[in-house]
Amino acid sequence: MVFTRKRTVPTSWKKALEEQEVVTISGYRDVPENNEESLLKALAHQPISVAIEASGRDFQFYRWGIFNGHCGSHLDHGVAAIGYGSSKGLDYIIVKNSWGSTWGEKGYIRMKRNTGKPHGLCGINKMASYPTKQM
Repeated sequence: MVFTRKRTVPTSWKKALEEQEVVTISGYRDVPENNEESLLKALAHQPISVAIEASGRDFQFYRWGIFNGHCGSHLDHGVAAIGYGSSKGLDYIIVKNSWGSTWGEKGYIRMKRNTGKPHGLCGINKMASYPTKQM
C-alpha cells in the first residue's frame, strides 16, 4: 500500500499516480521588497510565501477579526499569503499560519493592509516570493 496524505491507495496505483505529474516547480520569483501593490498583483494569481514578525504577543494571541496589533518588522516566521479583501472599509491580506486550526480564525489571520508603512504590518511586504513552474 502507498500512503498519501488523505488516504491509502493500492501499490498498483503508485505508478499511475506518479505518471500523472504534469507540473514541476522550476524556480521562484521574489516580489519587489516593500511594494504592497506588487504583492497584491502576485497574490491575485497564486499563494505567496511571506516572512513576518510573529514574536509579539498581539500576533501570537490573535483570535479573530482584522489584525492591526502591535508588531515590528524583524522577520522571524514564514507563512503563506493566500488572498486579500476588504470588510467595513478595512483592507486586509488573508494569511495561512502553521500553528494549527485552534489559532486565529481556524489557522488563518486577516492582516490589515494599506498601513502607510512600506514594509506593511509585521513586515509582510519585506520578503515575499512565489514558485515558478515548468510545463
